[in-house]
Amino acid sequence: MLQRFVKWLGKHELTTLILIAVIGGGSWGFLKLADEVFEGDSQDFDRAVLLSLRNPDDLTDPLGPLWLEEVGRDVTALGGNAILIFLTISIAGFLVLQKQKWVALFLVCAVVSGMLMSTGLKHFFDRPRPDLVPHGSYVYTQSFPSGHSALSAVTYLTLGALLARVQTSRRLKAYILLLACFITLAVGISRVYLGVHWPTDVIAGWTLGATWAAICWMIFRWFQREKQIDQPETSVDRKPA
Repeated sequence: MLQRFVKWLGKHELTTLILIAVIGGGSWGFLKLADEVFEGDSQDFDRAVLLSLRNPDDLTDPLGPLWLEEVGRDVTALGGNAILIFLTISIAGFLVLQKQKWVALFLVCAVVSGMLMSTGLKHFFDRPRPDLVPHGSYVYTQSFPSGHSALSAVTYLTLGALLARVQTSRRLKAYILLLACFITLAVGISRVYLGVHWPTDVIAGWTLGATWAAICWMIFRWFQREKQIDQPETSVDRKPA
């Protein structure tokens, strides 16, 4: 199995190198950021960014009109567990009906494993939530890393990769992947804007989620090519009677 995996890596050098770079860089970045956070070196940065999004005369008031606060809550909901679980189950069901059960299984495994990993790391690091400003959204878990940011990256980047793989146009592929990145970034920014996460929590969540999505995607590509998972059947030409 290991020899076949190494052989596959050699056949798909460019994509594989990109994925390995994302995985390696993301892993190093997350560990480095975690070290900075728990040595206290990120405290000034966190405080400065969080306070810059508040009215200097009233820290209970986020910058911008009231409708912007409502938009922030709407956007942050896109990274909530309820929305992501519903989205994952809905698309997995569609894939099963399309007779792509292995793709559906991959999607579910990627999202569920990402949720378990994020929850486990939250309990491990046990970082308190920001206490400088009131929270604009109800929170009940630890702060580091941001679960909304991590799970948004895992879910939307994975869905974007699955959707982009069936497109022939490079513009469409780029549009889909950029849209997935935009949603992921918007969810993370909304968490800081609502005062429920430190900026480094969100950056760590983005890094962790993108790394996990790259790992899952590389595994899926290997299984798809080696095991011919959900590949279209080739038609056999028949001679006319």
